[in-house]
Amino acid sequence: MPTLQLSNSPTPILGTAMWGWTTPRKTAFALLDEWYARGFREVDSATNYPIDKNPDHLRLAEQILREWVMAHGISDLQVMMKIGSVNNLRTPEHILTRSFVLMMLDEYRWMFGPNLATLMVHWDNRDDAAAIHETLEALDTARHFGLKIGLSGIRHPEIYAELNRTFNFDFRIQLKHNVLQSDYGRYAAFHGERHFIAYGINAGGLKLDPAAYTPGSSLAVRGGNLKNESPVVEKIRQIIIKANEAGNRSLLSNMNEIGMIYAFYQPDMQGILLGVSSLEQLRGSIGFYEKLRSEDFRDVFEMLPH
Repeated sequence: MPTLQLSNSPTPILGTAMWGWTTPRKTAFALLDEWYARGFREVDSATNYPIDKNPDHLRLAEQILREWVMAHGISDLQVMMKIGSVNNLRTPEHILTRSFVLMMLDEYRWMFGPNLATLMVHWDNRDDAAAIHETLEALDTARHFGLKIGLSGIRHPEIYAELNRTFNFDFRIQLKHNVLQSDYGRYAAFHGERHFIAYGINAGGLKLDPAAYTPGSSLAVRGGNLKNESPVVEKIRQIIIKANEAGNRSLLSNMNEIGMIYAFYQPDMQGILLGVSSLEQLRGSIGFYEKLRSEDFRDVFEMLPH
């Protein structure tokens, strides 16, 4: 069986977007226990997680993460923190002035200490190059503290790319990337280097079996239409059948595995965000990631819609 060249394989990152929403504190702690025990260290969060439209839950995900870090005396986690959004109501309001970015830098250095690894701009819709330059000046201070710098959900990545001629940040860039929607093409100014981290790999909780949805399913709580199935879903079912008939590797069974394949083989991808909400899902994702590193699923990737 062909094997992969593993030196540039995307690495998994534990997501926290649903913590305090569909994932209670106890479950989040169990996920972190398992993640850490398995040797993984990268965890992603944001000021506005969970985005459940409950103002009382603003910053709850990061609070849960900090509680776990403090309870276990952890100093070698690699926390990626996204800043800018000022509420968790799913609105575009944000603050990314120099003073605000520096304030949040101080806040998160205090909260996570040596565990803070990346500071990332979140949901920036601005087209004002002067204002964005001010943000980058503040992020340059974060870089001097040894942090990596990142972008997530940027409306005008081309402006960031042009301004970066001055700063030369090695950006880490989160982008939505799944078989229904990918923002990879919109970030063409950054193609050619391993900048990217895929999120939303299972299209917001899309399932291949409609009977598998529950009231607590991610797609349901996000307001998705469970009855309006995309034509792509049936195509994926047929791709799985064809792939499994080959019989020369592990069998495929769900949308999460397809999403991981779609991200794993995408050019320039350095990371894959795992939005798991149970130990079963986490163990399944880790297990399949290990298969991706030892078995060749490139033909499946090539069959998927692009």
